[in-house]
Amino acid sequence: MLQKHNQTAALMDAIYKHQRFIYDITRKYYLLGRDQLIKQLQAPAGGVVLEIGCGTGRNLIKAAKQYPDTRFYGLDISRSMLELAEGNIARAGLEHRIRLAKGDAASADLFALFGHDDFDCVFFSYALSMIPPWQQALSHAWAHVRPGGTLHLVDFGQQEHMPSAFKTLLHAWLRRFHVTPRYELPSVMRSACADHCAQVEFSSRFRGYAWLASASKQAHPSTACTASRELATS
Repeated sequence: MLQKHNQTAALMDAIYKHQRFIYDITRKYYLLGRDQLIKQLQAPAGGVVLEIGCGTGRNLIKAAKQYPDTRFYGLDISRSMLELAEGNIARAGLEHRIRLAKGDAASADLFALFGHDDFDCVFFSYALSMIPPWQQALSHAWAHVRPGGTLHLVDFGQQEHMPSAFKTLLHAWLRRFHVTPRYELPSVMRSACADHCAQVEFSSRFRGYAWLASASKQAHPSTACTASRELATS
């Protein structure tokens, strides 16, 4: 496990060693749906929110400004990205409300890192498509959503309403950065969130370019059940 962790960390550091400095400028054109996810968080005043795969800190900064009475935490396996995020957060004057740590999305001891074992909201933003053990990461995240809390994600969809040539080119380009769209994501998320009578919602955005999803964990579930709802939007 430690060897895989070190290999993944080294790969991410290698990918972002130079990219990190232009990451936010370039990614805003194709990491679609991130701001919609932040709006859906509905982070409670006095609550705690965790982003897994926080990268440059862009989402944490934006969320912290939108929810000024909430504390935020960011986990990433890349030390290079965390160094950049720390600088961005300091320049935004938010270091007192955003705390970062290096760790594996699939197995990190969140209490040891942050002093919190559960969170009001946990979210992934275009991270699951870059995490090799992504199914474990999803289950691990759900385990750390407190009763009454929510899990959110945005990531590449199936591009079902896009021209086939666009889809082929997109996937070829993503492979250069070790990004793999997770087509099994809806079923895996329902399975991972099958306890606490979770309501799992999926929406397809931008003609199928992206998936936006959330799962709500009931505070006092009486039975093990999952309610799912498909939202077809473009």
